[in-house]
Amino acid sequence: MKKITIILLFLGATSFADAQAYLNETLSNEDRARDLISQLTLEEKVDQMIMNAPAVDRLDIPPYDWWNEALHGVGRAGIATVFPQAIGLGATFDQDLAYRVSSAISDEARAMYNAASAQGNYLRYSGLTFWTPNVNIFRDPRWGRGQETYGEDPYLTSLLGVSFVKGLQGDDPRYLKTAACGKHYAVHSGPERLRHEFDAIATAKDMYETYLPAFKALVDADVESIMCAYNRTNGEACCAHKTLLGDLLRDEWGFEGHILSDCWAIVDFYADNGHGISANAAEASALAVKSGVSLNCGDSYPALVDAVDQGLITEEEIDEALVKLLITRFKLGLFDSDDANPYNKIGTEVVNSDANRILAREAAVKSIVMLKNNGALPLKNDLNRYYVTGPNAADIGSLIGNYYGVNPNMVTFLEGLAGAVGPGSQVQYRIGTLLDRPNANPIDWASGVAHTSDATFYVMGITGVIEGEEGAAIASDDFGDRLKYDLPQNQIDYLKKLKDGNENPVIAIVTGGSPMNLAEVHEIADAVLLVWYPGQEGGNALADVVFGKESPSGRLPITFPKSFDQLPAYDDYSMEGRTYKYMEAEPLYPFGFGLSYSKVSYEGMKLSSTSMKKSGEVTASVIVKNTGNYGVDEVVQLYITDNDASVRVPLFDLKGIKRVNLAPGTSAKVDFTIDADMLQLIDENGNEKLEKGVFTVSIGGSLPTPRSTELGASNYKTATLNLK
Repeated sequence: MKKITIILLFLGATSFADAQAYLNETLSNEDRARDLISQLTLEEKVDQMIMNAPAVDRLDIPPYDWWNEALHGVGRAGIATVFPQAIGLGATFDQDLAYRVSSAISDEARAMYNAASAQGNYLRYSGLTFWTPNVNIFRDPRWGRGQETYGEDPYLTSLLGVSFVKGLQGDDPRYLKTAACGKHYAVHSGPERLRHEFDAIATAKDMYETYLPAFKALVDADVESIMCAYNRTNGEACCAHKTLLGDLLRDEWGFEGHILSDCWAIVDFYADNGHGISANAAEASALAVKSGVSLNCGDSYPALVDAVDQGLITEEEIDEALVKLLITRFKLGLFDSDDANPYNKIGTEVVNSDANRILAREAAVKSIVMLKNNGALPLKNDLNRYYVTGPNAADIGSLIGNYYGVNPNMVTFLEGLAGAVGPGSQVQYRIGTLLDRPNANPIDWASGVAHTSDATFYVMGITGVIEGEEGAAIASDDFGDRLKYDLPQNQIDYLKKLKDGNENPVIAIVTGGSPMNLAEVHEIADAVLLVWYPGQEGGNALADVVFGKESPSGRLPITFPKSFDQLPAYDDYSMEGRTYKYMEAEPLYPFGFGLSYSKVSYEGMKLSSTSMKKSGEVTASVIVKNTGNYGVDEVVQLYITDNDASVRVPLFDLKGIKRVNLAPGTSAKVDFTIDADMLQLIDENGNEKLEKGVFTVSIGGSLPTPRSTELGASNYKTATLNLK
């Protein structure tokens, strides 16, 4: 009798497994998702649509937390390689590097997930759905979260964002390595204080010319998810926006992935300081789901059960939202056997590996922008005494920015410099001054050391306690934004003391994730290096540059105005007067600017034809020559200006980027293909138009303006193209 019972139980178990179509790996992801949904109760369905989806024990479905971060390395989950912050990656102008960085991140993410799930760890930040990249346009320097973006230009943002998505998601034809997310959709870049109630008003022209192109590029690259923003855009809440979510994202662009809300954005529908479009959680949740939002980061969606009871939404509508969400889990292979998914084989040996540390160092080196050099750099590493000082010299926060991971070997600027100095040399260190307030003790034992040192490294600037998200920047008076453009006065005063009467070089090393007023720093210091938040290898990367192992090659992905007086009102989302495209005032540092240790000349620019038909294309060529004594990576930039447009168009429009490695005395021919798409304008109704007329084609190492030349950037050449 006992034997018969065992046989019956075995047959019953086999029958049960065969009945679970969602476990059948030969079926389509959608069929599997729909089968699973058919076996869930309404309450269980709703639970699977919140960020921390619980287990369904009777179906052997483990819990899963959708909220995971990988902005510049796996964040908040344990030991991981910490790469340069996104704005630093933007400064590399290097899409291949962005792909290699994100591929390394997704390798580590898979390894960490495999290890965590093997021990039953389903905590937040241990999953595979990553809410990155941030492809909002950094339209105003005051925005504290601008550091999370790739800068102010839609073309550059699109290139790097697409590369980052491809690296995160992998190239397996069946499975995603991880799932990427484009955020925050759309027209979202401050003010942080008002983001839960603010209405960003943007013209159709600005929408299609500036705010939407990067999202469209990510959709075309098959990004798995899109996060809707907190704010309203042109009157509608972004997470209930018929035009943005339905007409545009789903219908016109053909997006098939899932849409999620920013965290607690659904609460903003009905909160006292929110948008005032819903009375309660049930109404708000029903509205969001009907608008296409499948996943709620927050705690509103449990009210969907009441919403069904009240007739605000049907269970069938919930099913259609949930199916898109579950398809992502099937794409990740979360319900499949270990052998079926190749990414399950990635082991923890890739995490913080030597190869990834080398890559982090390369990325940090390429992100450094040299803004000034009067000949002080590069330095020899065997001088008698070096002095390292400043509030950020030994500070971990100045390496990591926000949305960061942790690493057991963060190399501070002090550590990197000290490690690169010769054995017969001396290194001294004092903090010298605080980050953002005067020293309480008036006795100064620090600044005098600079006058007895052969070179002084002053590590200054801002950190994530001053700029960031509304709750993260704990020293910000403005919810993470920076409404004061100047550096803290105590830092400027200390720089003056370091340099006053000092004939030896003082090198200003500036940290931060956004433009700041460096006018006095530029005037006083012998050299100025902008290092952003360079990640775990920041100290080593700095040493590589200042001691001449590497020539700086970073370029500014955002304009540095001379003052906020040059900018429109912060809450004005019109692009007039903003970014290099529409800012007519002379900036402190222009977009695309950055110096190297060699002089690079541009010669012999020509077009394959000076005229072009609308259906044709033209090749723009230039000879780029390294006329100096150091090897360089030159970032060659192509800009186009429409001289005869019938509507307002950009002063300049970046349309091509190529990195060229040049040994001393060598040259290379660089070609760009110009086609009709690159000559189109966006009219006031948001429509693309191709108009006949004359275009100026510019190729150089920075924005083609007199200010770039004045600052010592590589020269540029121009040619005229007639579109017939």
